[in-house]
Amino acid sequence: MNIGFDNQKYLQMQSQHIKERISMFGDKLYLEFGGKLFDDYHASRVLPGFEPDSKLKMLLQLKDQAEIVIVISASAIEKNKMRRDSGLTYDAEVLRLVESFSRMGLMVGSVVITQYSGQPAADQYRKRLENLGIRSYIHYMIEGYPTNVNLIVSDEGYGKNDYIETSRPLVVVTAPGPGSGKMATCLSQLYHENKRGIKAGYAKFETFPIWNLPLKHPVNIAYEAATADLNDVNMIDPFHLEAYGKTTINYNRDVEVFPVLSAMFEQILGECPYKSPTDMGVNMAGNCIIDDEVCREASRQEIIRRYYNCLCDLKRGNSSKEILYKLELLMKQAGIRIEDRKVVAASMERESETGAPAVAIELPDGRLITGKTTHLLGAASACLLNSLKVLAGIDHDTHLIAPSAIEPIQKLKTSYLGSINPRLHTDEILIALSSSASTDSQAELALSALPQLKGCEVHSTVMLSSVDEGIFHKLGMHLTCEPKTESRKKDE
Repeated sequence: MNIGFDNQKYLQMQSQHIKERISMFGDKLYLEFGGKLFDDYHASRVLPGFEPDSKLKMLLQLKDQAEIVIVISASAIEKNKMRRDSGLTYDAEVLRLVESFSRMGLMVGSVVITQYSGQPAADQYRKRLENLGIRSYIHYMIEGYPTNVNLIVSDEGYGKNDYIETSRPLVVVTAPGPGSGKMATCLSQLYHENKRGIKAGYAKFETFPIWNLPLKHPVNIAYEAATADLNDVNMIDPFHLEAYGKTTINYNRDVEVFPVLSAMFEQILGECPYKSPTDMGVNMAGNCIIDDEVCREASRQEIIRRYYNCLCDLKRGNSSKEILYKLELLMKQAGIRIEDRKVVAASMERESETGAPAVAIELPDGRLITGKTTHLLGAASACLLNSLKVLAGIDHDTHLIAPSAIEPIQKLKTSYLGSINPRLHTDEILIALSSSASTDSQAELALSALPQLKGCEVHSTVMLSSVDEGIFHKLGMHLTCEPKTESRKKDE
């Protein structure tokens, strides 16, 4: 696949810029980490060349200076709020983050429970953290937050919060998801550090929107598409324009809250160290784009994918018309149509020819490969096999897996496991292919081509099972589906 982003340059430039920001304040920097610290697949899709764990690698370069504070709101604990991508509740995600960071050699200092107002579930969770040997702190609800600055920046506001004990110059404040209270935690610490005579500062690390790309650049529009459910809107930073005469991009929430933040900084530190929301950021991603057109096209495809995902979520009852309308508007702003996604037309044409569900995959060289539904294989499995044959240079009519090997698996599914659908899912066909590879050199060759599918586009004319969706995701492929189900009920 074409590369549009220099990941190595990003790692070096980003870590150096954070070091410079630490030295700007003296003793300590509280760095609010927005988005995902690892598994940032959105960034890797719109900035081809960006590795999903780039932020983590960057942080590992600073691990001797850094410690991590994880923030979770009491209301998220009480409501069992869940991450859609992992299926984990926020409280379980915090424990996963603690384990993951620790395993990678990063110091996790503590967990902060924010927006606390006596929730029993939060009390129980704190006991659980204590039993696991994890330090925890409580931050309280503050009346009139964030506009009542005089109360917030007082002993009855931030002053009531627990002081988080930290030992390193860089404190990375992250969370299992949005709305957890990361910024409030950072500002509360500034208040407490200042009272103790410790010079501390605050900065924000968010990859998107990219501040030094144009407002309507597809990369920034793709960010709006990704956050359509949060109603984030990219906008020109008016404070930066006024202070420096330069146009930079931020998003509405940071712009709206900046006057309040500025007032808080003035009360805590005596003056605000920043003249704009853009000043607060430390993101260097925009300086590491090496092929603008590659990133533009990748972002256009991401916007279309978000549109299709919303259509399917609507079908499942997990989205709203308002989100769909916003995505349609963003597509118009980016000047794109669904016809710009080549796999859509290819799969729909194949379905029209066969009268059954079909799937299309666009290979790295642009070739479009399709798969149809048969009595042995689902369309996704057929398309996957066909694509591997093409990548490995194997004749289309070659049987990589003998029908006699597939039939026993079908019997197992239908006769013993109670499945209605005898056709093999993608995970089952890959297992069968692996088994054949032990005795068949052609199957082994096809299996070795799997890594070449990473980054390929896929479209199905029906919504796929969670199993098939998961396999395409694990292979690093970009899947969309038409918002319809097969006419005859199939198992998942």
